[in-house]
Amino acid sequence: MLKSSLYRGAALRAAIKSSSGSRASLYKAAAITLHNTNASSFAIRSNSSQAALREEPSPAFNQTTPEESRKALNSFLSQQQSKSASASASASSAASAAAAGAESAAEKNASAAAAAMDDSFVGLTGGEIFHEMMLRHKVDTVFGYPGGAILPVYDAIYESKNFNFVLPRHEQGAGHMAEGYARATGKPGVVLVTSGPGATNVITPMADALMDGVPLVVFTGQVPTSAIGTDAFQEADVIGISRSCTKWNVMVKSVSELPRRINEAFEIATSGRPGPVLVDLPKDVTAAILRDPIPTNSTLPSKTLASITKHAVTQFAEESIKEASDLLNVAKKPVLYVGAGILNHPDGPKLLKELSEKAQIPVTTTIQALGAFDQRGEKSLDMLGMHGSAFANLAMQNADLIIALGARFDDRVIGAVSKFAPNAKLAAANHRGGIIHFEISPKNINKVVEADVAVEGDVTRNLRKFLPLINQVEATDPARAAWFKQIASWKAQYPYAYLKETPESKIKPQTLIQELSDKCLELDKDVVVTTGVGQHQMWAAQHFTWTQPRTFITSGGLGTMGYGLPAAIGAQVGRPDAVVIDIDGDASFNMTLTELSTAAQFNIPVKIIVLNNEEQGMVTQWQSLFYEHRYSHTHQSNPDFVKLAEAMGVKAMKLTKQGELHSTLDEFLQYSAGPVLLEVEVEKKVPVLPMVPGGKGLDEFIYFDPEVERQQNELRRKRTNGKH
Repeated sequence: MLKSSLYRGAALRAAIKSSSGSRASLYKAAAITLHNTNASSFAIRSNSSQAALREEPSPAFNQTTPEESRKALNSFLSQQQSKSASASASASSAASAAAAGAESAAEKNASAAAAAMDDSFVGLTGGEIFHEMMLRHKVDTVFGYPGGAILPVYDAIYESKNFNFVLPRHEQGAGHMAEGYARATGKPGVVLVTSGPGATNVITPMADALMDGVPLVVFTGQVPTSAIGTDAFQEADVIGISRSCTKWNVMVKSVSELPRRINEAFEIATSGRPGPVLVDLPKDVTAAILRDPIPTNSTLPSKTLASITKHAVTQFAEESIKEASDLLNVAKKPVLYVGAGILNHPDGPKLLKELSEKAQIPVTTTIQALGAFDQRGEKSLDMLGMHGSAFANLAMQNADLIIALGARFDDRVIGAVSKFAPNAKLAAANHRGGIIHFEISPKNINKVVEADVAVEGDVTRNLRKFLPLINQVEATDPARAAWFKQIASWKAQYPYAYLKETPESKIKPQTLIQELSDKCLELDKDVVVTTGVGQHQMWAAQHFTWTQPRTFITSGGLGTMGYGLPAAIGAQVGRPDAVVIDIDGDASFNMTLTELSTAAQFNIPVKIIVLNNEEQGMVTQWQSLFYEHRYSHTHQSNPDFVKLAEAMGVKAMKLTKQGELHSTLDEFLQYSAGPVLLEVEVEKKVPVLPMVPGGKGLDEFIYFDPEVERQQNELRRKRTNGKH
């Protein structure tokens, strides 16, 4: 309406101005103007010979003479001129108001645009932006090793008092320290290394973290963007190399995208199933200065997809939860099989206990979930799998319903797939049991074992929905009472057992770990245990009593030797008030023992126990059982661990006699002035049992038999001509 009025007023003014006062011109102007006036009740057509012709006449033009018509027209034109002047003034006012409104809207849009831009990084280098982003993500510790390509970042964090920096002796150590920190605290571990070998040296920790679901944010230096692809000094295609061992990786190509990429890295590392991410930082990007504000709004692709699929996934999960509750409510012999996914939320272990108590269900855990369920209760079945308890494995094979919580059915847990859970599969065929899989990662569902009911999503969140739907079961329920009676008989028949020491033998590793466990239960502090990989790892899992979540930290999926010491350092940094103990084997410890120097430099009070049997124990066990005692390259000579530790500034002790076990462990645990190492000479060729051989079902395990072990020892001595 405003636009039409402005047009009409302007046209009339222009026509009148150009008419030079002639009446004919005024007629023409009136005709042109009124012809374009939609609100008028009449129209006047113009031609060269007559002034106007009425089409829809008004009363003033009805049945009049020419003279009267001229007078009427003059009167009309006078009125129109007056109205035109008034309309012009109104239009001018409206135009001013419209212009003011447009200006106001433009100002608002400009303000909104300005508000969507972040100028807080302007004037900072890429390295300084890194430092600022660490503060925004509340990072309190960084593990890393400097080098040329990453120096702009190291220069920016020079003498920073906002977070701790731990300098390892090798980049692999930095990665495992970050893993230990993340596992102990639940927060992502941050790694900062240089290009080339600095980046490739963290590949193993990233692969380890991906297998075990550990959140890491790894920053690697890179040659300047102009040199990429030229085989420049310490150039490596770390993006290509790390693609298969990270959840996500990215090379930052300009300083303006650095804050967004760091935000994405932390989000992706900690969302869903946690894991490692890598951000590659070319040197010219970290040295560049940001000149202009950057957008504040960015949406992760994962969040966009989640917003699209949220309703469908939630609805599907709720339907599956109802199906799962229906199965549990009719099951007679259920088992809870629990993996590390239960630890992704602090409430996970609490809900696990509530579920076990409400429905009277026994609980077995993977090695990574040890401590999520207190092993001192009757419902605990301890660890399952290749070296798990016999009673846990028998329960899995005989259960009519297996409820997997945050576990992935890996080969070390289930044995031969074709022989796994026969009773549950039979129950599923009769619609009275089966396998239920609660899992956050869709790719893990039906990957190894087909689930009868799959509940996708965060385990803790879905447990909250699951619990109200299940029936309360009393301990006196006949079916449950019979089930627990059967389990109790298995526990009595197949305890963890081994050939005890003789007066002339060395200390058995199982004895030492049991004694250590008993003493740790008496401490008034939290105790966190890490291990390397090998026999000592399994003995720790079997013979230590696990009562609290996030207290057992080890390499599970990848099985990385050398993991124990750096992981212990990271865990101690993350939980400074806890007693952190690395239970290690000599072969595994040899791989990363230089990190003793790191513990000494930063006075990190980790406690290290080295079980020294001068061999790669787990490999020699397989050689004994399946390769007729042919010990091919599995024995090594060790340094003097005590002197080595002391040379690095670490207090060291040695235990060789059975009678000194208690007093030495007391001294070891009470030492608090810094890191301390205890070397223990243990008996050689001691097997880890039970053991499920490859290709066998969980109920086809090798169990300890003292007579069989004596026969094996004699056969070994004969085959090796007394050497072993």
